[in-house]
Amino acid sequence: MVVKFLAPAAVAGLLLSAMAAPAPVAAQQAGLATDSSFIQMAGSLGLLQVKLGKLAEKKGSSAGVTDFGKRMVAEYSRTNEELAAAAKQAAFPAPVVLREHKQVVDRFLGTSRSSFDKNYMAAMVDYDRQAVDLFKQEAENGRVASLKALASRMLPAVQQHLALATQTAGSVGADLTASTSSRRQGS
Repeated sequence: MVVKFLAPAAVAGLLLSAMAAPAPVAAQQAGLATDSSFIQMAGSLGLLQVKLGKLAEKKGSSAGVTDFGKRMVAEYSRTNEELAAAAKQAAFPAPVVLREHKQVVDRFLGTSRSSFDKNYMAAMVDYDRQAVDLFKQEAENGRVASLKALASRMLPAVQQHLALATQTAGSVGADLTASTSSRRQGS
């Protein structure tokens, strides 16, 4: 009987003490959550770039697309190693491909060779824009110094990827006006 009453009281006490955490502690925890989100999303985007880059090497029709794919495989393989090391150093889990990015890979596996170049390059512009925003946000607002420095150091390369993706997309006639969400739905 006593145990029945103590367990709910203990849980309530823990909840109240967690809610009463000082504002700096809560802000620090929120900052760490943001850093953790950065490393997971950046890592997943990097892994996505490698997977789709390899697919571009096989399915790409134009030399520009296959060259872009090769470059992304090479550069993001190195980036992914650095992100994994940074995650480990910051005591965050190693990055993995998120479900939404796995679905993108699956969709591109089913894309015909004839439509691959335009769809791939349009998607790369979208994902590179997301990566630029993500790295810029972490470089400016990150709480974990090593991740903030990593994002600052990598941001110029990510911006170059966006410029190259935009240029290559234009060369294959990709539609850059469609939104990422409509492309995800296969429109």
